Formats: sequence, C-alpha cells, structure tokens
Amino acid sequence: MGEAVEIFYPNGFSNICNGTTKQSLDDNHGSHQFDSWYEETIDEDLKWSFALNSVLFKGASEYQDIALLDTKRFGKVLVIDGKMQSAEVDEFIYHECLIHPALLFHSNPKTMFIMGGGEGSAAREALRHKSIEEVVMCDIDQEVVNFCRRFLTVNRDAFCNKKLNLVINDAKAELERRNEKYDIIVGDLADPVEGGPCYQLYTKSFYEKILKPKLNDNGIFVTQAGPAGIFTHKEVFSSIYNTIRQVFNYVMAYTAHVPSFADTWGWVMASDQPFSIGAEEIDRRIAERVEGELLYLNGASFLSSATMNKTVYLSLLNETHVYTEENARFIPGHGLANRL
Repeated sequence: MGEAVEIFYPNGFSNICNGTTKQSLDDNHGSHQFDSWYEETIDEDLKWSFALNSVLFKGASEYQDIALLDTKRFGKVLVIDGKMQSAEVDEFIYHECLIHPALLFHSNPKTMFIMGGGEGSAAREALRHKSIEEVVMCDIDQEVVNFCRRFLTVNRDAFCNKKLNLVINDAKAELERRNEKYDIIVGDLADPVEGGPCYQLYTKSFYEKILKPKLNDNGIFVTQAGPAGIFTHKEVFSSIYNTIRQVFNYVMAYTAHVPSFADTWGWVMASDQPFSIGAEEIDRRIAERVEGELLYLNGASFLSSATMNKTVYLSLLNETHVYTEENARFIPGHGLANRL
C-alpha cells in the first residue's frame, strides 16, 4: 500500500483514504506518485478533481463553508459551499464577461453596486473604466473578504483604490436601506445552492421590488447565472434568464467556456433600454474607456457569445419557471443552513 491520499470533499470536510497510485509510463523503477486532490461534485454521477499543492485556508464562516486551495493546474482557487468560485489562471474570463459588457453598453457609467464579489476581482475590472467614480462592493462575509485580501495579491490595488467603497452586509438589506441609484448593478454571487445565503437574490420579487428601483433610468443589471452547458443549462441558467425577463424589457444571455469550471458559464444582462451597439463600437469603447488590455473580451467575441446553440436557445425560449422564495432551483451542493 502507498501513502494515504488526502481528498478534500465539498462543504469543508476532508477524508484520508488509501488512494489509487499513479505510475509514470517511463518509470522503470516501480516508484509511485501520490498527490492530494480536491474533489467537487458536478452532479450525482459526475465529479471534478484537481491536484493540490497545498490548502491555504479551509473552514466555515458564519454564512458558508470556505476553502482557498493552491492547485497544480489552476493556481489559487476559491471554493465556497463546495463550489469553485474562481481560479487564478482563468478568472479573467469570468470577470471580464461579468463586468465589461454592461459598462460598455452603458453610454457613460459612473456608479456601480456589486452584490457579492468579496474576492475583489469584479471591483478590479470595474475600476479599469475611466468614467467610473464609485464602486460599492457589498459582501455578506467578512471572513471571505479578509482572506482574499491576504492571499489574492492580484487584487490588492483594487482593495486600496479610493473609488472602492467596501461594505460588509447582506446585499438585499444594503440596497433597501440606500437612497442612491446606480448606473450598473452586478450580481457576483455564489451559485444558488440549497441552504446557501444567496438564492433569494435570484428571485423575481428581489429583482422587481428592490434591485430595479435602485437603477438609474438607463441603468443596466448583470448577474452570473450558473452553468450554461449543453447538459447543465437547465439547472439554473434558463430559470434565471426567464425570471429576469419578467422584470426588464430587454434581456441578453451570453456564455463562455471557463476551463477551471469544467463547463460553459452563463451571464444575464438586462435593462429597460435596448442593447444596440455593434462589434466595432464595442471595440472603440474598450480602446477609449478601459485602462490596459483585456485578455478575453472584444466586440466580435462578445456578440458571438450571445448566440446560443439550438438546444440552449430553445430552452431559454420555452422556459416557464420563475424564481421565488418558495419555488427556487438549486445546483448540486448545499450551504451551511442545510447542515443545521
């Protein structure tokens, strides 16, 4: 028997077990290699594993299970409630897609409110826009913010930026109490998992009664919307899209492949004003408005990302489910409340 392999399971638990050894094809001496692995449940019959260098943090805050892992393939990885939130090597795909389209489609964005976003990457991308005067980042979990500020060095400048107003509070309560309106509101929230803290921020009542009234007349709302692959888009993506469609006049879904998520990911952007600029104008606005080079997004790629394949298109067209507090959909996994 070889050494024990430590497999870190979702929801903050780990298990020491005698794992299967790996042997190199050119190994003539019969030596074996053992690694620590993180394992995430994608579905009941599907798991996604990646080898670890170390575990930087693993525990539970008041609201959710948290892990920060140093992986061999994807660098530092943030995991909340057993679900990967972002990975160092490819988080730019997720965050460029989340932040820049809404800012680029707006004629002159000055203010933004980010729901969630505790790792700082969404704020980092927003602060690259020259017109932005204030970014309010509201995350419920002080512990997540603290260790992201400590370990995710790429976002240190964003956390120190004078235009960033960091608030530790429930985003719903914070929006309700504020009198200000915003040009852009962003949902950089954890996925809706049963017992997690975020699913109520995907409901029609929240969008209609709390969020939309906090947008300026030409304001834009954008949210991450979960897995959007050919086999996974019905988990929450189509439902989030249909729910937002009940509240806003113009709704655009778009997707991109994120390697560390092992899937295509989805976002939904909405406004009461039409999204009517083309690829050339998007590129012009990127050149004029954004500090530095974007690594993923340009005009042509964004417009193509809003074209769904036939299966996903028909699902979005025919979806009838609307998120409510009593009738929510969840992706596999669960939060702390489910374990009480």
